[in-house]
Amino acid sequence: MDACWQGSLFAAVEGGGRELTSAFRHELARGAWVDVVPGWVPDPDALFDLLVATVPFRGHRRRMYDRIVDEPRLTHRWQLAEGDAPPQRLAGMAAELGRRYDVGFSQIGANLYRDGADGVAWHGDRVARERPEAVVALVALGATRPLRLRPTGGGASVSFPLASGDLLVMGGTCQRTWQHSVPKVTAAGPRISVQFRHLYPGAPGVPPDGRSA
Repeated sequence: MDACWQGSLFAAVEGGGRELTSAFRHELARGAWVDVVPGWVPDPDALFDLLVATVPFRGHRRRMYDRIVDEPRLTHRWQLAEGDAPPQRLAGMAAELGRRYDVGFSQIGANLYRDGADGVAWHGDRVARERPEAVVALVALGATRPLRLRPTGGGASVSFPLASGDLLVMGGTCQRTWQHSVPKVTAAGPRISVQFRHLYPGAPGVPPDGRSA
């Protein structure tokens, strides 16, 4: 797929991330877009170590066809609207991103991919894909892994190799008209993906497993 890039209109931010002056916007088809900010998180290794040491990651099981299988990654969620207290740096990032995108990020999730055998299949956010538009922000920590996107229902995909500290924001109709995945690879070190989601009018909340990458 041909990439069409343009500079994003990010304002400078303070606290959780560096100034967003090196952001790029990738305009996808059908009203979807992706913003990418390389190296947005200062000292990402320290944040990775903090999350590995303090977050109570746990595994989940899900149905696949006629079987119940272990999901190939570990997860944890903080519901800010319910008083959950995430690490201060993550709370600061949620506030900064919320100001930039004019949404109130009310859930922070963290997915731990232990090695290359962990991954997540093609999907869209379970709540956001029911809305005309939504914003889901992802911060990558640890080993570089590709995040892939393709049109919902199949088609040519585009890949973003996210290194530690990179920020990727999916917006517009992305959760409804596109799908994303983190494919399994032959070998990789541990990776954490931190996701920021917001509530939508009429929605009671975000389910425990929103399936974002």
